[in-house]
Parts: sequence; structure tokens; C-alpha cells
Amino acid sequence: MSSKAVRLNSVSLRRLRRELLAWYDQNRRDLPWRKDSNPYRVWVSEIMLQQTRVAAVLEHYQRFMRRFPTVQTLSSARESSVLSVWSGLGYYHRARRMRQAAKVIVSERMGEFPRTTEEWRTLPGIGRYTAAAIASIALGAEAAVVDGNVERILDRMFGRGEDRERTWLQAETLLDRESPGDFNQAMMELGATLCTPRSPQCALCPLSKWCQFKGAEKAQPQPARKRRKLYYALARRNGTVLLARRPTDASLMAGMWELPSVPESHRDGNATVVKLRHSITDTDYDVLVIAVSPDALRGLETEARWFAPKQWERLPLTGLARKVFRKLADESGE
Repeated sequence: MSSKAVRLNSVSLRRLRRELLAWYDQNRRDLPWRKDSNPYRVWVSEIMLQQTRVAAVLEHYQRFMRRFPTVQTLSSARESSVLSVWSGLGYYHRARRMRQAAKVIVSERMGEFPRTTEEWRTLPGIGRYTAAAIASIALGAEAAVVDGNVERILDRMFGRGEDRERTWLQAETLLDRESPGDFNQAMMELGATLCTPRSPQCALCPLSKWCQFKGAEKAQPQPARKRRKLYYALARRNGTVLLARRPTDASLMAGMWELPSVPESHRDGNATVVKLRHSITDTDYDVLVIAVSPDALRGLETEARWFAPKQWERLPLTGLARKVFRKLADESGE
């Protein structure tokens, strides 16, 4: 641990905790998973928020909780149903592992949630951070958390180090033992709203008096984003649409349904019915959806199927496929 962290005496620590918690009480965002400390609701939100912005999670969280309001309903659901509701959030392994963990809780733990970080970590898809976040927020466990936001705050306060374990020790030092859940959420909220990667608002930060950064960090150059084109086929037949299923062993979005790719021979001379932009991590995609006759895709029917709207709406569609269908509906006025 850095020497600066050690020099935070008990009086300084109490003041730091008090001022951060006071700031959080005044500035916390009104998010649906903060309305109570139900372990299931906290767990679902923490899994959804992994590598995903709050704005993207809000609608999905509400829809997910309506469909699977308890761990029992999630445990008994088919994987395809869970993936269908998750569609658009990405990183679909999160949904699969959460369903697996729900089965463990219901079948092996008789519906009882773990009480400690160590017990949470025995479940599929639960790592060190997630276990500490759930246990502290829902159960009051005295466990600090370190996500990307918290790590950035600690690096700025005490100096960036290469030792990840040191960062966890710093977080444990700062943790308010009387309100660990609120303190952890306050740290994460601070990183998400004020102590941001670029343009941090140091003048408004409740921790500025203990921080050696104070806006001094140089902005890091952002790597150039990649650009690609994707071509998808829209084939219609008697009110149905042809969709292809991704291989079950695919590294990305395994088993999800999407529009078929357009054969290269059909990319010219056919009408483009949808154009849109889609971004994944470091790549921006120009997506073109081309109207193609069913005959042009006849060879795909062994790995694709025709679906009516009421059918495909319940499928585990890729986020891009769902975005295409929304745009088609908007343009047709449906």
C-alpha cells in the first residue's frame, strides 16, 4: 500500500467516509435496483452492469425483472427465454451463468441466497468484485469492491501502481464498516459521474482534499476505432422472415438468432431496405440489410427457419437483429 494511504489517520478516514456518504445521499441516481436491498435484485443488476453502461441496463433490467421476478422463476426458465429477454445487452455468457447459478441456489441451497462473499464466489459467473458488491449492498458484509471506477479513483488518490492487490487493500482501508454497501455504491457512483476517465470534475469531488490528482493527469490518446461493413439479407415469405441460428459453439453469441448474411453475389442489384450504424467494443459497423428473394437463400434452410413476428419476438435474437427489426417497424409505421 502506498505511504500516502497509510498516513490517512483515523480522524482523516472518518471525515473522508462521512463526506463521501453525505455526497452520495445528495447525489445518488434514482436507479430501480437501489429501491431495496433484495439479494436477487442486487445480483441481477450487478451482472447486467458488468462492462455495460447504466443507460443501456435500465430498460433491460425492468423487462428482466417483470419476466423473472424471483430466483425460482429464473431457475425454471428455458435458456432461450432468458437469452431472449437479455437480447441487446451483449456478453450473453452472463445470462447463461446467472441462470446456472439460479439453479444452484434453488436446487442445492433450497432457495437460500449466500450470506458471505466466499459463498457467493462458489456460484457460476460470480467473481471477486461481484461477490463483494452483492454481499455488501444486499447483506451488509464488510467487503470493499474494486471495479474500473473505484480503481481509477484510488489510482488518482494514491498514485497508479501495477499491483492490483494493493488497490484492493487501499479500498479495504477506506471502507466504512458501518455502511459498507452505501460506501461501495458511493465510490462507484463517484467514478461514474465525477471522477470520469476524461474531464473529471475535481472541483465538485468530495474526496478532492485527499487526492493528489486534482485534474493533473494528461488525457490518454484514444486508439483509432475500426470500421467495417456488414451485409444481411431480409427474405420474406407469406408474412414470415428467414432467420439463421449462430453455431452453438461460436465464440460470440452462440445459439442466438439473426438475419442471414447476404451472399456476395447478391450484394449488388438488390434494394437496401435498412441502413444503420452498430458499434461493438472498438469497431463501428455500417450495416446494410438487403431485400433478397427466398430462392436466393434456399440453400440456407437446413440451418435457418422461417418465423412470423410473434415467433421471432420470443427468440434469443442478437442485439443487432433486434435493432434492425425495430428500425423496420419504425419505418413502416407499425
